[in-house]
Amino acid sequence: MNIKLPPNYNSLAEALVSLYGNSVAIAETDRLHGGDINKAYGLTLNNGKKIFMKANAKQNASFFTAEAAGLTAIAKTGAIDTPDIICTGTDDGEDVGYSFLLLKFIKGGKQQKNYWQEFAQKLAAMHKADTSVFFENGGKFGFFQDNYIGARPQKNTPADSWVSFFRDNRLAPQFKAADAYFDTNDRKLVTKLLDHLEEFLIEPKKPSLLHGDLWSGNVMCGLDGHAMLIDPACYVGHAEADLAMTELFGGFPPEFYEAYREANPLQPGYENRRDLYNLYQLLNHLNLFGPTYLGPVKSIIAEYVG
Repeated sequence: MNIKLPPNYNSLAEALVSLYGNSVAIAETDRLHGGDINKAYGLTLNNGKKIFMKANAKQNASFFTAEAAGLTAIAKTGAIDTPDIICTGTDDGEDVGYSFLLLKFIKGGKQQKNYWQEFAQKLAAMHKADTSVFFENGGKFGFFQDNYIGARPQKNTPADSWVSFFRDNRLAPQFKAADAYFDTNDRKLVTKLLDHLEEFLIEPKKPSLLHGDLWSGNVMCGLDGHAMLIDPACYVGHAEADLAMTELFGGFPPEFYEAYREANPLQPGYENRRDLYNLYQLLNHLNLFGPTYLGPVKSIIAEYVG
């Protein structure tokens, strides 16, 4: 595996001194809004440099090492921008311990002309990039470590089949976590769906590195007017799964999809598979946020095996 992860430090002070020198100190801390899992801050240093910090409880340090791994993987493809990673770490703090992720501070900008078309082309290029570098001991689908989808763990155990990966690492764990929401008939349909998944999904022409949580909130426009990806839940899978996610909560403009299909033509029948990919995301929302998402989950199950 040819992936170099960012440094990890035992305190924020250690990180700042190691990166910026003994005289560095935090001159100003601004609490930033956005996100429902982590706290976010803009840190202005006494040398004038401004950096972005995410923080969470110390026991959740793996949130940030996983995010750093995903951002590193996306950057490795050379296809699309992500925020520069500075480091990860933990700190005992004065009152309570915390974990942190430091990133280059990104100011939002105005979308350049053809913003969505260019974003689609760059996403397609990421999906076509070599994925062998993301595995240590073989495997075509998965990732070199587990990570998170939102606040929930996401299994990435490598597999040689996309269909078996999606069954064993995506749908099955979510169905197991959501079992209390289902009655006996529902469980029979779930079993039928998992047992016959190869009738509905197909293997990709080639594996793709996926963002994994690709909705509009995880795409931002940088100061230069170009799109960049943030907050990934990366793994290697079928590019269709990323594209399906973009359509789940409102979708992107039509010009995005036109440009993507031109740059990376879809295999026939994508529209018949789209809801099945998004079943994973809806199950995750069901397990995170409760029964509001039960209706859409049952509707998709019935669509395929009802």
